[in-house]
Amino acid sequence: MSTTTTTKALSLLVLMFFVSIVHATEPCLINSIYQFGDSISDTGNLIRNGPIGAKSHAASFPYGQTYFHQPTGRCSNGQLMIDYLARRLQLPLLNPYLNVNTTNPSSFSNGVNFAVAGSTALNSSFFAARSLHVPATNTPLSTQLSWFKSHLRSTCHGPCLKQSLIMMGEIGGNDYNYGFFQAKSTEEIRSYVPHVVGAIAAAARDVIRAGAVNVVVPGNFPVGCFPIYLTSFPVNDPKAYDDKGCLIHLNEFAMDHNSQLQEAISSLRKEFPGVVIVYGDYYKAFQYVLRGSVGFDKSVALKSCCGIGGAYSYDGKRQCGAAGVPVCQNPDKFISWDGVHLTQKAYRFMSKFLNNKILTQIKCGTA
Repeated sequence: MSTTTTTKALSLLVLMFFVSIVHATEPCLINSIYQFGDSISDTGNLIRNGPIGAKSHAASFPYGQTYFHQPTGRCSNGQLMIDYLARRLQLPLLNPYLNVNTTNPSSFSNGVNFAVAGSTALNSSFFAARSLHVPATNTPLSTQLSWFKSHLRSTCHGPCLKQSLIMMGEIGGNDYNYGFFQAKSTEEIRSYVPHVVGAIAAAARDVIRAGAVNVVVPGNFPVGCFPIYLTSFPVNDPKAYDDKGCLIHLNEFAMDHNSQLQEAISSLRKEFPGVVIVYGDYYKAFQYVLRGSVGFDKSVALKSCCGIGGAYSYDGKRQCGAAGVPVCQNPDKFISWDGVHLTQKAYRFMSKFLNNKILTQIKCGTA
């Protein structure tokens, strides 16, 4: 090979190297996030949802104590996964849809949070037909979709969603919670799964038809590792628990939901081949936190930071925020914040696990 040819080849390699660096470091041009869901993602809708919501635990201290130093409506001591995702995309934290202080449309220019704590994927009529009580503040996925469509009509149309990211959940956990905690059998609650998954898939289809091209659909957590379930459904047989002390049958239930959800996502991908639909594996992300060496105190891995009573520091009648319920000195040592939701640190590490997987798959749009 001649010197000239060698020089040209080296120059080409150097050019390709620098192009790859620029491409790798180029910021993702996602300019807005639209979040649907429940308490895992609610940044302040429940506490603005009438007098009942205003009296919820998330509206008072110690919620929000670590980062915001005041309650914001987030069901944690600090930031949630949606907050970390927004920061990763260099976007402002999402305003809740019901925030009356954000009447200026520009306050929602980088997206909107429609999630409401306690919400279900299915409409309240589904539960009423099965003699199940749901809170008056329940804002099912269908209502959140109505908010979304109303917002689009007032601010933008389909094209603006080309550079948006849709977070369709996590939602569906409460559909099962209301069954489990009102003494329905596991067999009956298992029959809800196709309905719940169908509602989530239908909502994803709706936002895609509205113009969305990037949709993340998260699955359920391994709820058998949560203090609320461990306290409420104790089993005398040691074989009912896994090596970390989680209830196996409840985790298997969550895996069944996740499996059916992933099948629905596969069908949606075939229906909309030009749309990126990503499964958000919250189950594996939580297991990464529980089983990884990420700085949590293993002796309290299944205990609440803010809670009281029993082996898991959780009492459904005396929950976090109630008078006399203590808060741990160092929430960063705990995974569970209040027995139902996680600490800021747990959400941060779940986000680290998830965000790279999500952002390497989505379409970042064009300038």
